[in-house]
Amino acid sequence: MNNILIVEDEPAIADTLVYALRTEGFEPVWRGTGRDALAELDARSFALVILDIGLPDANGFELCKQIRQRAGNLPVLFLTARSSEVDRIVGLEIGGDDYVTKPFSPREVSARVKAILRRTAAPAHASAKHERISKKEHGFVHDAGKCEIRHNGAHLDLTRYEYRLLKTLLAHPARVFSRDELMTQAWEDPGASLDRTVDAHIKTLRAKLRAAAPDADPIQTHRGMGYSLRAP
Repeated sequence: MNNILIVEDEPAIADTLVYALRTEGFEPVWRGTGRDALAELDARSFALVILDIGLPDANGFELCKQIRQRAGNLPVLFLTARSSEVDRIVGLEIGGDDYVTKPFSPREVSARVKAILRRTAAPAHASAKHERISKKEHGFVHDAGKCEIRHNGAHLDLTRYEYRLLKTLLAHPARVFSRDELMTQAWEDPGASLDRTVDAHIKTLRAKLRAAAPDADPIQTHRGMGYSLRAP
């Protein structure tokens, strides 16, 4: 599937992206508002969304959350005129896959789209085996084939990077992973991520674990060192 949804309110920018993506063999669909973009997502499937943060009828970050609710782990590439670290962290924290600051080269956007699609493609040979990771005290069950994790009997609705972080911690309970180690395990291009990116995703991961088991706090912070899964 080569459909790419472009959500951008400036026609000149959208036209440039449509041309660049079509040249690369994609089928771009342009919508200028968040409302129209959500309607398009309900009508057909897409491989990726290119999402402008500054839309006339919606905040791009909030719209990304709605896209996640509708389409799960559909990759999202943010476009923005803002380049501050805070904006980038917020975007990554809610599950964005990449972040491009205006002005940008259409070729660069096309290259990033292809890179995201390469690294987010699910392995065809993934095993459907259920893999019980920990003892009763933690109650984690990892289905590696479906890339799903349950905690305390509840399915965890995880973003791609939350899943990879938790999968890494589950594989070695009590081992302390540095931020660099977690980046290497969860991000295909760890050099392109910030140190605070791991902290941001751990924060959202903890919130989802608390929702499943309010009395549990399975992820332990080791100041100046990193994170671990508490040993049973």
